[in-house]
Amino acid sequence: MPCGGGDIGLNVWVEDGDILFYFSRSGTFDENNTLLKLGRVRLRLQSNPFDGGSFRQELKLEEGYIDITGGKGGVNAAVRVWVDVFNPVINVEITNNKNLKAEVSYESWRYRDRLLRKNESSQNSYKWAAPQGLSTKKDSMAFDGNSILFYHRNTGETVFDATVKQQGLEHVKSLVFNPLDGLTFGGTIEAEGFKPSGTLSGEYAGTDYKGWKLESGKGKRHSIQIKLHTARTSSIGEWKKELKKPYAPNHRKTVDWWADFWNRSFIRIQSENKEGKGWEIARNYQLFRYMLGCNAYGEYPTRFNGGLFTCDPHHTDTAYMFTPDFRKWGGGTHTAQNQRLVYFPMLKSGDTDMMKSQFDFYKRILPVAELRSKEYWGHGGACFTEQMENFGLPNPSEYGWKRPDSFDKGLEYNAWLEYQWDTALEFCYMILESERYAGKDISEYIPLIESTLRFFDGHYQYLARQRGRKVFDGNDKLTLYPGSACETYKMAYNAASTVSALKVVTERLLQLPVIETDSVKKEYFSTFLNRIPGIRTREIDGHTTIAPAWIWERVNNTETPQLYPVFPWGIYGLGKDNLDIALDTWKYDKDAIRFRSHTGWKQDAIWAARLGLVEEAKDLLVKKLQSSETRFPVFWGPGFDWTPDHNWGGSGMIALQEMLLQADGKKILLLPAWPKEWDVHFKLHLPYNTTVECSYEKGKIQLLEVSPRERAKDIFSEYKID
Repeated sequence: MPCGGGDIGLNVWVEDGDILFYFSRSGTFDENNTLLKLGRVRLRLQSNPFDGGSFRQELKLEEGYIDITGGKGGVNAAVRVWVDVFNPVINVEITNNKNLKAEVSYESWRYRDRLLRKNESSQNSYKWAAPQGLSTKKDSMAFDGNSILFYHRNTGETVFDATVKQQGLEHVKSLVFNPLDGLTFGGTIEAEGFKPSGTLSGEYAGTDYKGWKLESGKGKRHSIQIKLHTARTSSIGEWKKELKKPYAPNHRKTVDWWADFWNRSFIRIQSENKEGKGWEIARNYQLFRYMLGCNAYGEYPTRFNGGLFTCDPHHTDTAYMFTPDFRKWGGGTHTAQNQRLVYFPMLKSGDTDMMKSQFDFYKRILPVAELRSKEYWGHGGACFTEQMENFGLPNPSEYGWKRPDSFDKGLEYNAWLEYQWDTALEFCYMILESERYAGKDISEYIPLIESTLRFFDGHYQYLARQRGRKVFDGNDKLTLYPGSACETYKMAYNAASTVSALKVVTERLLQLPVIETDSVKKEYFSTFLNRIPGIRTREIDGHTTIAPAWIWERVNNTETPQLYPVFPWGIYGLGKDNLDIALDTWKYDKDAIRFRSHTGWKQDAIWAARLGLVEEAKDLLVKKLQSSETRFPVFWGPGFDWTPDHNWGGSGMIALQEMLLQADGKKILLLPAWPKEWDVHFKLHLPYNTTVECSYEKGKIQLLEVSPRERAKDIFSEYKID
């Protein structure tokens, strides 16, 4: 089961009487841009109360820690594992009824360089095109007095260097953000009264390892601390000095943080019927939100393909018998279409403080995105690609190692990703929504939003000039061609997903006081808004539906961008005059029907909720959020990605929220797609610093509390308030 806090995640289990856990931290990228685990810890007590007697392991969800208790032959023990939210420290507290010895071992498979095998580089930025002889470099591990010191320091050439060279940017290399250079991550295991007791070696889950062991004297209480540090430093000495800063544990402060976290919002369904599907999906919603909370304050966003909680890969897919560092789709590679689903639900759950790491990801690489536009095409604006490294350049293998010399160096030579730039606008929209929902000061991100919009204006005028004399069409509109409606409708002309994104983000930007009072920017973005082409419809079997684009050349994937005007962009939907067109798109568009699913990043449950399709939304939601086949019920996947599949969980959270509560401007739609047979009690957030708490039982609303109170007048619901 998972445990964590701040920016640290643990997988904790008990096996043959030993307590084990993997531990991970945000931002631990090696030379190949693999997100490395920091190691595995094994704890053993003598005599062993966890081997064959009574046993219980419990995730104390409200307090954010794990308790493990056991007893055998009159010996009882309790072990508490918790992570400090405010300091990068893992704490293990042991209490026994008799004097027992404790052993703690640090186990690592990176005690040596490890040659990466076929398909193993899917865990890094080289993916399927790794250079011959590529290895994961070994860590440094040793006893340090009475503690164990372990760390990985990036040295030599990295995938950053290879990517800059591949993409023809060596002459401006110093201007490209390099997160890998001089990066060191690791920590120390310290335990008062423990001393080194030798090294060990073995094999676990098919991977050999070496271990360093500390042993205590006999006692009824033992305390172990694993202090972590990640930093780019000029020397390893500097890193070690920073690591050794004193630390005083304060469990109460961390428990209080989790209490506040759970008080922000909640969803409880059929609380009196724990055998029902409603109770199960609400429980799983909370469990997954807990996992997101474990990286509340990471330097880097929670990854869509496993977050901090991946485990031995053969438990996920036996085709990948690799080390615990493995995950598909890379470690430092940002797949924007997937990442957005991890962060959208944080608006309604009230977790906007946790969105900062995702927003900062884009802000950090904004200069690189602008540099690409300038170097390749000579115009302004920020070009963010779909599969993008944490240093802001396209993933090198998706960019293409074997590409024609004459091919545009700014483009990915890739049938799925070519001309797909608009997902960045969804993160711009989240930034704007965080201001609208929670009153966040977003001034530091406004240049990011402006530059992302300016790219589309500049680039599509640039492309029009390559084709002919005129830069606008006959209606004085931009021609967004070549474009891409997600990864699916390729070589698209005015894709609905792109048009919707540009329209909504530009309108929202123009509403900000800082833009309204700047006459130059107001004039520019108002003119740009008028240049955005419209969304087109098409007739299918006599029904008017939203077209994915005006025209396109081919279908390359299984997404449904013709419903993006419903979510995330809210141009079509409940309470709007165009609802019938959106409903007919859902009902009659043959691709929308063919692509429909609950798996992975599929969004059909969200669209059903946004369209008020109660039974369809319920059916898809149950499939989406019901317990997985793994031991921990929300380790969904691998889906299209990996386990635990965080965009699977995120899309499920969004769907459940939208079934309960939607916003249309200042209008609040209460229970807009809710099954009448499910009792529910929830508290969620809406724009304008609004919270809504509602209890619905036996077909009636029993409790409705809206804050601030004056927002109650904006509520619309077909359900009777008792």
